Amino acid sequence: MVLGKRAVIEQSLVAAIAGGHVLVEDAPGVGKTTLARSLAAVLGLRFGRVQCTSDLLPSDVVGVTVFDAARATFQFRPGPIFHEVVLVDELNRASPRTQSALLEAMAEGSVSLEGATHPLPSPFLLLATQNPLEHAGTYPLPESQLDRFLMRVSLGYPPPSDERRLVEQDGDRPTVESLAAIAEGAEALRSAQEAARAVTIAPPVSDYLLRLVEATRQSPHLAAGASTRGALLLGRAVRARALIRGRDYALPDDVKALLAPCLAHRVVLAGARAGAAAAAAERVLSDISERVPVP
Repeated sequence: MVLGKRAVIEQSLVAAIAGGHVLVEDAPGVGKTTLARSLAAVLGLRFGRVQCTSDLLPSDVVGVTVFDAARATFQFRPGPIFHEVVLVDELNRASPRTQSALLEAMAEGSVSLEGATHPLPSPFLLLATQNPLEHAGTYPLPESQLDRFLMRVSLGYPPPSDERRLVEQDGDRPTVESLAAIAEGAEALRSAQEAARAVTIAPPVSDYLLRLVEATRQSPHLAAGASTRGALLLGRAVRARALIRGRDYALPDDVKALLAPCLAHRVVLAGARAGAAAAAAERVLSDISERVPVP
């Protein structure tokens, strides 16, 4: 189980209810895999995992069609992506060809193979991880693929008190397998997604959201601001956060809290080095959120 990361846990739940996907960027060993497995466990959803390597093939992810001699027909054997929650570990270690196999799955909720389209489970939540500190032997994600993720989050190291608990209780602490589901599987999540769509974003709040998005396009620190898709997905996440907080209406605080997780990976910094891009983009968005008046 994950300790001391309430904000990231909430953001992951927001993504699940908003019907989006999450890119988790962080160093190895801070709990990225545990986060994905725990999320699937508490939501009562089936979990699948893909470990990316340079020789991973698209068929290793989506599945293959094989000839069944007994039936004299070709049968589709689904890959690990055919689960309700899928962890794609170290996504940037997969080749661009294999990365592209995920694009249709993330955008359309289906995969195409040999002229046939196979729908993925509904709901479908993909969490991909990558190590932002180690770039040898990796393939940077193109902007088109980054744009498929609703959020980019970072776990970071736990607070000292929680890290002490992990060390002292190692072997005795609760495991992912011991987590009890708080939702009754896929149907419960679909109901939550439907309820989120009914959350109201009043005109002052939508105006505030759009002013923030427009400010990213006018910022001298950004070569490219957030797209219309980014604004739309930010709105979906805002509705989901309001629902989690027990409201049927969104507040400016919802927008402000989700601005960096939803938009930092969608903007392009002006003249920044790639290694510093993530942190710098978040600082620019934080500055924008402080300057744009709250209604």
